[in-house]
Order: sequence, then structure tokens, then C-alpha cells
Amino acid sequence: MTPLIETRALSRHFGGLKAVEAVDFTLQPGEIRAIIGPNGAGKTTFVSLICGRIAPSSGSIALDGNDITRLPAHKRVLAGIAYTFQITSIFPKLTVYDNVALSVQRRLLKAGRVVAGELDAGVAQALARVGLADRAQTLAGNLAYGHQRLLEVAMGLALEPRLLILDEPTQGLSDGEIEGFIALVREIAKEATVLLIEHNMPVVMQLAQKITVMNFGRVLAEGSAEEIRANAAVQEAYLGTGRDG
Repeated sequence: MTPLIETRALSRHFGGLKAVEAVDFTLQPGEIRAIIGPNGAGKTTFVSLICGRIAPSSGSIALDGNDITRLPAHKRVLAGIAYTFQITSIFPKLTVYDNVALSVQRRLLKAGRVVAGELDAGVAQALARVGLADRAQTLAGNLAYGHQRLLEVAMGLALEPRLLILDEPTQGLSDGEIEGFIALVREIAKEATVLLIEHNMPVVMQLAQKITVMNFGRVLAEGSAEEIRANAAVQEAYLGTGRDG
């Protein structure tokens, strides 16, 4: 099977800082994969390279076997890669509905059509999936932080992506909302591949079919939840002093 995403020797340096260093990574279609690691391990930089927000210093990225290393971020969105940010990137002065409508419109324009009924249906479906249907006319900036995170997930879902990248998606969610989120990701995985960065280890252990552990910009370990739990190098990395970034 051709991997959905494959990186080879992917690196990103900021001056003398090797934020990501020679990472080989393979993600299969339909997989739920988690990337974990201490603060500053390079997780967000790595997924930012995949979605095109930053350019690599060296190495390559392929989507379905096609090189996308130099493809601009907006074209990667059109190719089916959606990314929700570690810090919310909603439009606070627009309503919840209008935030999601922007994503639906982009998807419909790609398909060569924008029909009012399809726009409304797409927004309604995305908001219902994340539990925000009753807040459609609320200004996004007035939502609680956890609900802003869910809105951002809805914006990603509205694109109907092949790959949905979620960066710290449960941050700010209540216990009940986290349970709902776990169920949501399992539903999403029936239609798309999910790659998430997450510090909430119970969430990771419940969701991820495979876990990639990063430390100092490199892949430290990969495996199932049970294999990662038992890995001494992973335990040592998490017991070390956290680093910002």
C-alpha cells in the first residue's frame, strides 16, 4: 500500500537549532497516529512541515507517492491536508456559522460549484459533529476556549480532508467533552486519516493505533500503545526536564 504521507530525512534548522532532524516517517491511509514527546521535541515543527506552513531545510515529503516538498500550504489544503493549530486560528469577529462556511466554500469551489443549499448543509453537518450546532450564530470570539478548539476541528472537517492534523485538540476541553472528542475522532477515522499531537496520554492510549515519540527533533521510538508504555527510552525522555517550543 502506498503511504498517504511519507517523509525522508526531513529536517528543519533554525540557525543552530535542529528543530527537526532527519526524520523518516510513514503514515498509512485510514490510520490514527499520535505524535508525542516532551515540550520542544519538534512535534509542531514536524507537522508544520507536512502541511506546508514552514519549508524544510532538507529532506522530502510525499503525498500518495507524489513529492509535495515545495508545494505551497494552500495547495496542500486543496490536496486534502487540513491542520488545526496548537493556538486557535478562528476568526473571532465572525459567527461560528461563518467560520465553518469559509471552509465549506473552499471545498465547494474546488469542486467547481457553490450552491446555497450545499453550503448550509455542509456547515450544519460539521457543527453537529463537534456539538456546536446550537452556537451557530454566536460570535466565535465569545466561545469558551474549549469550544473554540472544537470550532477549529469543525472548520477542518468541513474541508472533507483526506488527512486531518490535530495539534493539542483536547486542550481546554472538559472531561465530558474529551469523551465526546474521542468518539468523534473514531468516526472521522472511518473517512480520513488522523494525525494528532497530544499531551493527554489517556487520550493517546485510547485512540492511537500507532504512536511516534519525538525527542530533540528526532524519532525516539514508534510502536503500539503497549510497546511505547514499556519503552525505557521513552520513559526516560518524559522524566527529563521539559523544554519550551
